[in-house]
Amino acid sequence: MPAAHAARLIARLFAAFTLLAGALIGVLSQASEAGKVNVAHAIAMHGEVKYPASFSQLAYANPRAPKGGRIRLAAVNPGGFDSLNPWIPKGIPAAGTNMLYDSLAEGTLDEPFSMYGLLAEKLEWPEDRTWITFHLRPEARFHDGKPLTAEDVKFTFELLTTKGAPMWRFYYRDVKKVEALDARRVKFSFANGDNRELALIVGQLPVLPKHYWEKRDFTAANLDLPLGSGPYKVKSVQAGRAIVYERVKDYWGKDLALNRGRYNLDEIEYDYYRDDTVALEALKAGEYDLRVESSAKNWATAYNAPAVQQKLLRRGEFNLKVPAGMQGFFFNTRRDVFRDRKVRQALNLAFDFEWANKNLMFSAYTRTDSYFENSDLAAPALPARGELALLEPFRKQLPPELFSKPVVLPKTDGSGNNRNNLREATRLLAEAGWKVVNGKLVDKSGKPMAFEILIDNPLFEPHTQSFVQNLKKLGIDARIRLLADAQQYENRLRTFDYDMIIGRAGQSNSPGNEQRDYWTSTAAKTNDSRNYIGIQDPVVDALVERLIVAQSREDLVNATRALDRVLMHGWYVVPHWHLNKARVAWWDRFGMPAVHPDTGPSPEYWWFDAARSAAVDAKRGKKSDR
Repeated sequence: MPAAHAARLIARLFAAFTLLAGALIGVLSQASEAGKVNVAHAIAMHGEVKYPASFSQLAYANPRAPKGGRIRLAAVNPGGFDSLNPWIPKGIPAAGTNMLYDSLAEGTLDEPFSMYGLLAEKLEWPEDRTWITFHLRPEARFHDGKPLTAEDVKFTFELLTTKGAPMWRFYYRDVKKVEALDARRVKFSFANGDNRELALIVGQLPVLPKHYWEKRDFTAANLDLPLGSGPYKVKSVQAGRAIVYERVKDYWGKDLALNRGRYNLDEIEYDYYRDDTVALEALKAGEYDLRVESSAKNWATAYNAPAVQQKLLRRGEFNLKVPAGMQGFFFNTRRDVFRDRKVRQALNLAFDFEWANKNLMFSAYTRTDSYFENSDLAAPALPARGELALLEPFRKQLPPELFSKPVVLPKTDGSGNNRNNLREATRLLAEAGWKVVNGKLVDKSGKPMAFEILIDNPLFEPHTQSFVQNLKKLGIDARIRLLADAQQYENRLRTFDYDMIIGRAGQSNSPGNEQRDYWTSTAAKTNDSRNYIGIQDPVVDALVERLIVAQSREDLVNATRALDRVLMHGWYVVPHWHLNKARVAWWDRFGMPAVHPDTGPSPEYWWFDAARSAAVDAKRGKKSDR
């Protein structure tokens, strides 16, 4: 299961008796020709769901939170936005469009992977998980008042998997048939029952209105106001500059247990900034209300402002209990220069993380050495029995050292003297057929090694520059290309038109079908997939499928660790760093629940505190605009 797009900013305790009673009430069994059929309010990937059918709220929500007020957020994108359709591989969609639509079911933020009925009042599936039927709530409505039906669900699935971004086709590849059994029942049938996740992820489908889209061009990126069914709708749009969402007062799902204490703010506004430095200054000036700080330097030095000292602009660090994923310099292995594993390993030796962490990031970060960092899914030093059983059939296709030693990322003393690592890099490059001639690293034909590192955020320029300087010591002509135009950058990503990028592969506690889009050979050859590296390896393909068909949490962990180990030994990335905390700054106008979800504080559960806001305005000597 992927993690959400950009996408969201950023856990609940019930007595054992409540859980047991709810489980007895909430899950029924009935006989059918196919055997036992489960009928329930929710479904878990493995084991039982956390919340019983009788639950009244999520642990990280405050059902007594008042409604009202407004929050202003910032989006940093030099090109702004030009589309309100986030489902297609065109345009730059506006921030927040996910709030316009409801899905069949929804996950919680304090479980590895469970789905609770949202549009669906109950879910029905057999033990072998070869199909699932969603029973829609009769009260579910689109914003124009028309009922949401099974036909809308079927229409949406077919629309997204034929005209939407390629991710949808990879994600739902094993869905063989979608049937509208009647107005309120929709059935998804699967290729087989091996893919346990399918019964959950089809519930993530955002349901679009057939009567709206069947007369429109779904593939066009434009600013036409969309019709949704979710808690918010678009109030106003300033093309490329700002978008305002307003809470739907008669939202059909406002009283559901999933939504109690949620969606409290009457308006959510996103203002667009071309530059992150300008955005930070705008926060301190009170131009918007909330910022997740990604720069260690900023966090350490840039918040020495009167508003912070007066505790009007507050700061906090919140623990995260989710995998950090992988961020780093991604090699595009479609390029000849990066196809040799030894070359990729050698270039890893040119990145001096310790120096960058000390001099650029105030020693705030930890080096990332797993694609599933900060979780039990990360491969340990050596493969244990369960993981080894998955790897052994591919022994001849894998590096011998994969079975006997872990990947150890190069280290330095942080002084900037990276001589030993560069010497080892030179040795590896020589083994791969490269040598230095007149200060230039050349291949057997005399062609110099030269490539471009494409970045879209100036915050990464100092880190990239230090990497480039070490590459030059190896005789490599590496250049930085900062592409400020968001549309151009996205187009180059979509067509894999780059040598190296700063990429990111986000992960969840329950990886599954989305891994096909990240790593498989088919994705490598499909524009707009997330296989930015271009990996085409039958071993990786096989391990991804084993991960997807895992029948238990233990099987999933073993398969994910095996995949992680193979990816790390492929040296496909020069790994960056991670932080298991969210650094958040916000103006003291809001209340928030005492318990935060595993993903950190989420404004979906915040509320506007009129008294606090008035006190802030009084101390600033400014008239309230709330």
